[in-house]
Amino acid sequence: VTYIVFIFFELRYSALLAIAVGLSVIVPYVGAFLVTIPVAMVAYLQWGLGPDFVAVFIAYLVVQLLDGNLLVPWLFSEAVNLHPVAILLAIMFFGGIWGLWGVFFAIPLATLIHAVLTAWPTLQTEPASS
Repeated sequence: VTYIVFIFFELRYSALLAIAVGLSVIVPYVGAFLVTIPVAMVAYLQWGLGPDFVAVFIAYLVVQLLDGNLLVPWLFSEAVNLHPVAILLAIMFFGGIWGLWGVFFAIPLATLIHAVLTAWPTLQTEPASS
C-alpha cells in the first residue's frame, strides 16, 4: 500500500522506501517511527517544504496509522490466536515496563500468557456427600 502511495506522488526511491516501511513492521511502533525519517528526508530533498511534501507526508501518516493500529494487530491476532485489542494492550503494557525490548517481545509474551492461562487446569469442586 505504501508503495502505491509513493508511486502515486512520484516519490523517488519508492520501491526502496516501501521495502523499508514493510520491514519496519517487525518492531511495532518503533520501526515505523525510525523509517519515517528517511521517507521525510527523501520527500524534503525532492520537493522542499512545499505542498507536495505535505501531501506525501499526510498520505504516508494515514497509511501508517491504518497499518499500525488496524491491519498489523488484526493479522497478528489471526496468526497467534489473540484478540487485536489484547495485542495492542500487550504492546503498551510491556513497552511501558521494558521499553523497546518490551515492544519487541510483547506479542510472544502475550501469546505465552494466553497459552498458559488456556492450559491451566480449572479448580473443580467436589460435590458434598450426604
